Amino acid sequence: MEVKQESTPAPGGGFSVSVEETEKWMEEAMQMAKEALENIEVPVGCLMVYNNEVVGKGRNEVNQTKNATRHAEMVAIDQALDWCRRSGKSPSEVFGRTVLYVTVEPCIMCAAALRLMKIPLVVYGCQNERFGGCGSVLDIASADLPNTGTPFQCIPGYRAEEAVEMLKTFYKQENPNAPKSKVRKKECLKS
Repeated sequence: MEVKQESTPAPGGGFSVSVEETEKWMEEAMQMAKEALENIEVPVGCLMVYNNEVVGKGRNEVNQTKNATRHAEMVAIDQALDWCRRSGKSPSEVFGRTVLYVTVEPCIMCAAALRLMKIPLVVYGCQNERFGGCGSVLDIASADLPNTGTPFQCIPGYRAEEAVEMLKTFYKQENPNAPKSKVRKKECLKS
């Protein structure tokens, strides 16, 4: 993990975050993930922090809204855009100086959105082995993808074990919104 003891430039000339900042913001992201779990959502929570202020936060709302795009990061992006409108700030200025703290590696869709929004730094908990967009499946964060926004730096592994435990808890319970199994049972034919 590359969280710095003091605020120093991050590798690659990007943003940096202190251990204290990371602990503070990841604790709040974990609370958002717990809230998602309590609402029968995949337990992912995130915060978007600009100038030491939360400008957007989110938890997964896919089951609640029945909208597959309502991942924690997308909810937080919408809130941050709303914050920019209310504050009279330019989204490009704000997003270019915002750090995203999230409990699970952003999926490919969310990593692409973060890249398009020009987020410079993402601090995340555990890897997303099925859908990860920051290196686990595809490396949207740093791949050479012309005309698709700006690559961003990732600091993985912060409180990863806790994030994994919440995911395990979620997947042990039955998801009431999951599609019904399409496996057909063979019926005995009586002659």
